[in-house]
Amino acid sequence: MAKKQFKTESKKLLDMMINSIYTHKEIFLRELISNASDALDKLYYRSLTDASVTLTREDYTIELARDKDARTLTIADNGCGMTKEELENNLGTIAKSGSYDFKQDEAAKEKVDIIGQFGVGFYSAFMVASRITVRSRVFGAAEAWEWQSEGADGYTVEPCEKETHGTEITLYLLPDNDDERYSDFLEEYKIRELVRKYSDYIRYPIRMEVEEHRPKEGGEEGKAPEYETIKTIATLNSMVPLWKRPASEITEEEYNTFYREKFYDYEAPVKTIHTVSEGTASFHSLLFIPSHAPFDYYTKSYEKGLCLYSSGVMIMEKCADLVPDYFSFVRGLVDSADLSLNISREMLQHDRQLKLIARTVEKKIKSELLKLLESDRERYEKFYGAFGLQLKYGVYSDYGMHKDVLSDLLMFTSSNEKKLVTLKEYVSRMKEEQKPIYYACGETADAAAMLPQAEAVVDRGFEVLYLSDDVDEFALRAIGTYAEHTFVNVSDESLDIATDEEKEKLKAENESAEEMLKFMKETLGDKVSAVRFSGSLKNHPVCLASEGGISLGMEKVLNEMPNSNGAIKAETVLEINLNHPLAARLRVLYEGERDRLAACTKILYAQARLIGGMSVENPTELSNLVCDLML
Repeated sequence: MAKKQFKTESKKLLDMMINSIYTHKEIFLRELISNASDALDKLYYRSLTDASVTLTREDYTIELARDKDARTLTIADNGCGMTKEELENNLGTIAKSGSYDFKQDEAAKEKVDIIGQFGVGFYSAFMVASRITVRSRVFGAAEAWEWQSEGADGYTVEPCEKETHGTEITLYLLPDNDDERYSDFLEEYKIRELVRKYSDYIRYPIRMEVEEHRPKEGGEEGKAPEYETIKTIATLNSMVPLWKRPASEITEEEYNTFYREKFYDYEAPVKTIHTVSEGTASFHSLLFIPSHAPFDYYTKSYEKGLCLYSSGVMIMEKCADLVPDYFSFVRGLVDSADLSLNISREMLQHDRQLKLIARTVEKKIKSELLKLLESDRERYEKFYGAFGLQLKYGVYSDYGMHKDVLSDLLMFTSSNEKKLVTLKEYVSRMKEEQKPIYYACGETADAAAMLPQAEAVVDRGFEVLYLSDDVDEFALRAIGTYAEHTFVNVSDESLDIATDEEKEKLKAENESAEEMLKFMKETLGDKVSAVRFSGSLKNHPVCLASEGGISLGMEKVLNEMPNSNGAIKAETVLEINLNHPLAARLRVLYEGERDRLAACTKILYAQARLIGGMSVENPTELSNLVCDLML
C-alpha cells in the first residue's frame, strides 16, 4: 500500500517536537499510557448513556507486553478504539488531538477527567522506536485498522485482524548504541520503575506478565529450598492518589507512610498540608514540612522543587518554580488538570497557570507555619531549628523583597529568659517609652549577652534580641522597620538609653577631656574614628561601638567571605567607661606619662576587640605591651 504523507509534511517539525518538548526519552511510556487511559475514559463516558456498553469500571485495563527477541514493547487498552478516519486525523496530523476535541464537550468534561491535550505525546515514541504499529478497532465495529510508520517519511493505513475493541501500539525499539541502551525498556525492573514514577495514579490497572521466583513445593527438610520461576500477571500501579481522597478519611499514619516512602525520610514530617484549591488556579496539593534538614540541604548540590502532576500523571519530579527559595525545604506535590503533559521545563517557566499555583502554594505554606507557631510552639521551634536560617536568608535576599512574607516567621533568642521569641512577641511587650527594637550580635547568644552595651540596655529594663547567625543582622537591616519600630544594634553609636541629665554630664566630661581623647585617637590612627567617654557600659572598662551603615558584626561576616581580602571596614569608636576607675587613671597618665598612656590605649583597643568577639590584630605587640606595664 502506498505511503501517505503527514499533513504537516515536515520532518523538521516532528524532529523539533521530539527533541525539544521532551527532556528525557523515558517519557514515551508515560505518554502512551496516558493516551490509553483517555481511550478508556471515553468508552466509560459512553457507557453512562449507551446501554450497549456493558463493561463495568473494573473491566477496563491497560496491558503491557514485551518481547526481547523481537525487541518490541506493546501498550494495549480495551477502550473506545479508532476508526480509519480517526487514525488518519489523530496520528496522520502532527499536533492533532482527539482527547483535546473530546474535552471541549462540557458535559463530558464534568464526568471524565481526560489527560491528553495537544496530541504530540504519541510521537515521543519515535525517540526510542524505529517503527510504530497501531492496530485499533472501534467498540461495536466489525473491522479493524492498522496504522504504521517509520517516522516523518509517512505512514500507511490498511485493514487488519483484531479480535477485541480497543487500541494496541507496538514499538520496534532502536538498536542500542554507545549513548543509549534502548533494550532497558524491555526489562521488567525498568518498566515497573517508569510506571511507578510517572503513571502510578492512572485510574485503571496497568498490567504486565512478570516473573516471580518461588520456592518449590515438597523440598527436603533441613536442605536449602530450590526455586522455580513462575510467570504471573501483576498490576504495576496503585491507581488511587492519596491527595485526591478527602483529608477527613486519611489517617496521620497514612500521610506519614506516604511521606517516608515518597521522599525517603526516616522521620515523620513536622507538618502535613493537604489542600484542594479551586478558582483561577485549580489543583490538589499535598505538602510536607520536614522535621530535620537533609544532609545536603545547605549545599549547592541540594535541588528544591515539588513533584508536578497533571491528572495523576507526573510531569516533573522536581519543579523548582512551584516554591520560592526561602521555602525550598518543603517537600510534596501539586496535581493540576489545567497543566499539559506535553510541556518542557523551559515552557513551564512561562506558564501563567503554574505561576498562579506557585503564589497560592506560597501563601498556604506561610499560613500553615503561622498556625503551627500559634498552636504547637514546641514543634515550630523544632522546625525553626532546622530551617530558620533559610527563612532569614530569604529575608535578606533580593534586597528584602520578601520581608512581608517572612518577618512574622522569624525567631531570635531574647534576654527575656533566653528563649526564642518572634518580632511580634517582642513588640507586644515593649515599654511604653521604648521606640527601637534592640539587638546584640555575638558568636553565641551568651556571647552577645555579655557585651557591655547589651548588659547596659538590659539593666535599663529593655529587652534585647541576641543574634548569633551570620545572616541575622543582615536580615534585620533588610526588614528595616517592624510595626513602625526600627532596629538598633546596642553596639551602634546611635544607642540612646541615657537620661537628659546623664547626657549633659557625659557631654561635659568629653569636652573637658577633648585633648586627651584626641591624643588616644592619634595613637590608634585609622583603626578608630574617635575615642570618647561613655556612660552606658555598666561595670566594663571599655568597648567598641560602630558608626555608619556597617556594624562590627557585619564587618566580620563580610571579611570572612571568599575574595574579600579584609577590605570591609566598619567605622569604629573606642568607648571608655566614664564611671570606671580607669577613666581617672587615664587623665593622670595624660598629664605626666603619655608614653604609658599610648601603651594603655593600644591595650584597651585590643581588649575592646576581644570583648566584641573579634581577633587581636597584633598579638605579639599586645603581649609585649602588657609585659612592659608589669615591670
